Amino acid sequence: MFFSTRGIVLHSIPYKDSYAIIYMYTESFGRVSYMVSRNRGKKSSVLKSLFIPLSVLDLEVEHFNKRDIHRIKEARLCFPLQQILCHPIKNVLALFLSEVLFRAVKDTEPDERLFRFIYDSIQVLEYTDKGIANYHLVFLFHLLRYLGIFPNVTHRQEEVYFDLQNGVFTSVPPLHTHYLGIEETKIFNRLLKITYENMSLYTFSRQERVQIIQRILEYYHLHLPDFSEIKSLFVLRSLFDT
Repeated sequence: MFFSTRGIVLHSIPYKDSYAIIYMYTESFGRVSYMVSRNRGKKSSVLKSLFIPLSVLDLEVEHFNKRDIHRIKEARLCFPLQQILCHPIKNVLALFLSEVLFRAVKDTEPDERLFRFIYDSIQVLEYTDKGIANYHLVFLFHLLRYLGIFPNVTHRQEEVYFDLQNGVFTSVPPLHTHYLGIEETKIFNRLLKITYENMSLYTFSRQERVQIIQRILEYYHLHLPDFSEIKSLFVLRSLFDT
């Protein structure tokens, strides 16, 4: 049976000689794996050039609940990724974010709010230039909310510690090592206020950027047991000199 849905490309791997497995987050089915031929011609309704990281596609797919790998009948772009493909910074950001999503989003149940957040975030990356150096920080921090692991910030106070392991603020250092010191907590408090709309107004030093990215990813590791190392992080750091 065929269904229409939108899907976002997260990752692809070669399969045998002629195929690729495309991992996507879809609007109707959550995370899904599709098998796509790598040898199709230009007249094909499923061109391999469509499946670059963070491409947003309108799909007609064959879907059976008991299958692990499904098939795409037709695919076309929802909107072109011209800036993401041509702009060196945006291109690296797209690779980084798609890898984070591939490792963080494992649910095979649809989540309309999560899909909309990712969809809107890709459009911001494509069409916005102001504050782009902070874009990935906004994305990583706000993605936590849609993954159900956003910190408890109800009792936030100034100059206290933030417990990464338990996701709460505390007035004394926790007994474990996974927490933010006073200065890091100040930076964390700034992150609670940053959005795509105001990200151009925030500046961070080189050292602060190193701390931010390391600590956010540490939080991911602590709360998502299957969240493995992000290999594209090294390239991202080199790009921003962070």
